[in-house]
Amino acid sequence: MKKLFFSLIILIVSLSTNAQTVTINKSGGALESAYVEWQPVSGAESYNIYYSGNGITNQKIDNPLIRSYGTYFRADILGISAGTYTIDVKPVISGVEGAATNTGNVEVLAHDRTGFAFANGRVPGAYNADGTPKNNAVILYITENTKNTITMNVTGANANPCVGLQTILDGFKKGNDTRPLIVRLIGQITDFSYMLNGDIVIENKNNASSYITFEGVGNDAVAYGWGIRIKNASNVEIRNIGTMLTDSDEGDNIGLQQNNDYIWVHNVDFFYGEAGGAGDQTKGDGALDCKKSTYVTFSYNHFWDSGKCNLLGLSEGTTTGLYITYHHNWYDHSDSRHPRVRYYSAHIYNNYFDGNSKYGSGSTNGSSLFVENNYFRHCKYPMLTSMQGTDIFYGTGGTFSSEDGGTIKAFNNTIINETRFIPYDAANYPIEFDAYVATTRNEIMSSSITSKQGGNTYNNFDTNSALYIKNLVVETPEVAKDKVMQYSGRMQGGDFNWTFNDAIDDTADVVNTALKTALVNYQTTLVYVQGEAVPSSQTLTVTTANSSQDVIEGDALITIIFTWGGDATDVTVVGLPASGITYTKDNGAKTVTITGTPIADVSYTITTVGSVSTPVSESGTITVLPVGSTTGDEIHNFTESDLNSTFYSFVSANLSTSKGTETYDGLTLTQCLKIESATNISFTTTAAGTLTLVFNIVNSTFNGRINVDGTIYNASSGIINNIALSAGIHNITKTDTANLYYMKFEYNPLGLDDIAIEKISMFPNPVIDNLHLSSKMKIEKVKIYSMLGMLVKNIENNVETIDFSNLSVGTYLIKVYTNQGIVDKLIIKK
Repeated sequence: MKKLFFSLIILIVSLSTNAQTVTINKSGGALESAYVEWQPVSGAESYNIYYSGNGITNQKIDNPLIRSYGTYFRADILGISAGTYTIDVKPVISGVEGAATNTGNVEVLAHDRTGFAFANGRVPGAYNADGTPKNNAVILYITENTKNTITMNVTGANANPCVGLQTILDGFKKGNDTRPLIVRLIGQITDFSYMLNGDIVIENKNNASSYITFEGVGNDAVAYGWGIRIKNASNVEIRNIGTMLTDSDEGDNIGLQQNNDYIWVHNVDFFYGEAGGAGDQTKGDGALDCKKSTYVTFSYNHFWDSGKCNLLGLSEGTTTGLYITYHHNWYDHSDSRHPRVRYYSAHIYNNYFDGNSKYGSGSTNGSSLFVENNYFRHCKYPMLTSMQGTDIFYGTGGTFSSEDGGTIKAFNNTIINETRFIPYDAANYPIEFDAYVATTRNEIMSSSITSKQGGNTYNNFDTNSALYIKNLVVETPEVAKDKVMQYSGRMQGGDFNWTFNDAIDDTADVVNTALKTALVNYQTTLVYVQGEAVPSSQTLTVTTANSSQDVIEGDALITIIFTWGGDATDVTVVGLPASGITYTKDNGAKTVTITGTPIADVSYTITTVGSVSTPVSESGTITVLPVGSTTGDEIHNFTESDLNSTFYSFVSANLSTSKGTETYDGLTLTQCLKIESATNISFTTTAAGTLTLVFNIVNSTFNGRINVDGTIYNASSGIINNIALSAGIHNITKTDTANLYYMKFEYNPLGLDDIAIEKISMFPNPVIDNLHLSSKMKIEKVKIYSMLGMLVKNIENNVETIDFSNLSVGTYLIKVYTNQGIVDKLIIKK
């Protein structure tokens, strides 16, 4: 009987598990990858994903390729060859794998492996020509959680295991480890704790047997705030990544710095970088630059209003042996440098020049450009040769360069709505031309046609039978345009959507403020990666004041408000009421409000309640200090404490160790907080005091500005001293881009605030309608804040009486600005 009963239990569990099947939202094939998205299954702790096709049966994918986005899950299958596949999704409940839901057939396409990066039989990157990983390939998964802790033993490294991505890449720098390396980025990745001047740098000592691929997973991988630099490297591939708000010393989103060959950068979204110091760097410096490198292909990239897309060449000093290909790139309302070329032989074909406000491709210093079958729509000057033709037509002395000219051979391009383009014409424009327009693709350009300045000639590299170009079959401009719009950038167009206004953006070269704001506010919707800790869906936040406070004996604490949410249905409070401190819980508003005048030290804990996910807790301590003492300095040293603080709160905060080393107050400071557009530092003071901020001080490098509570302060020799602050809530935000190493709030000796308060009275308190102010000091203005920090009233006239009748019942912080300082007081509205 017991055996039968046990069998029935197993059957019931089995039936229950099998009943929990997956509902697939969508699936599809992409370029050497496939994906599937599905609805969460109740009770599933994880999912197993299998794919079949092209001789592969039920191949299980790695855990990090499976991610939660809250309302749906997604899995991406990378490194598969072109063909037809099916995908099975199986929930795992109580450790038991459930029934599979199948996607049906998905069609996977091959990447377009064309261009100079594939010369001489090379296949850059850690994938084979068919899209599958090379033999013995090592795959690293980089998430926001693992970016600094990922480990790997690298042959020839200074020490093993190497910890952190850049340390691992430093190991490969020596070129001794020839295992193909695939680095996969997942989600939005902010600055690493260790980088090289704001960049992740890829090197392998030009080892021809070394292969590295740096790629994003899915459609939402973003390098946010940092750049990628390649130097002294061979066989490197970068693909399927979004680059946003790059802030590095080199300044490029992605840069080929020196001594590279066989490099392939493709399917990357290039967004604004952080503004540089020069006037032409408001959108960042270079998006994708190439210097002192050869056998390079840049293809299927999407440039979103970039200021300077592709600088090519710097000080090479030779036109021999420098080859690069640009094809199927979308120059989407970008301004210039598509590319801007020195010295190189550049094949530029099947690109979409879409609303470019300055110019398309430019040739200088003896470079040879073969520009064919591109689509130019509203590109102001499609092609320019330095110091001749359109470049000097308007008397500018060189629109984009004052260097010697090169030569452009053009063939079969579609050009519409341009401002000016002048082909070579032996009779009418034998000198002042922009490009030579060939009548046939394989036409040899005569050496008698030279650049006006420098007398340089075209080298006819495109007709060399040893190179791929001669026999390449290219698409028509119209077909190429459609293909570019479909496949450029990250898969599925990426997770960031933006639509340009042609009527404005075709000719504008200033920063699109709405686009910049959207990038600053960008936040991944990724919730967690399978295999990593699942974040709780219950939330508990301190929405005003700090959970811990130092309070002078006899004073009231600043009201503390906690708000719960997510899956939390209630909270428990332990340690209160006690010693003059009490709390009020509002289940409708989901808040706990803590008030009172403490007579002894109090510690408390608030914990969420809910049946769906893990509870979260917050604790605080109220410390009573004797009259006449100070409440202690609040110091934050980013080198020692990173972003960990019980006093200061940081939002959109990115740290950097690449901005130099500073010394202050006997400290060596090596790490700073980058003050960026979205950065906010908030803190609550219980009494008046002064704030000190330390920026770059070596050689007095920073004399910029910072915003504290709406007031702009200027640094002097890298320091701002003695910003006077009253008790209450404070915020530090960006005015100029800055690097903050150290901050300190020093409370004034007690009694100064009390003297000021004695000079001003506010009554009645609590107030119903009108609050009356009486003061021996001149009252200049009054600001009233809710306990959530929101400004609800700003009075600059008739400040003797303030109307509270239209304010909701609750507690408010009133800031009275006088000719002798600021006085804060809490007012209760009944």
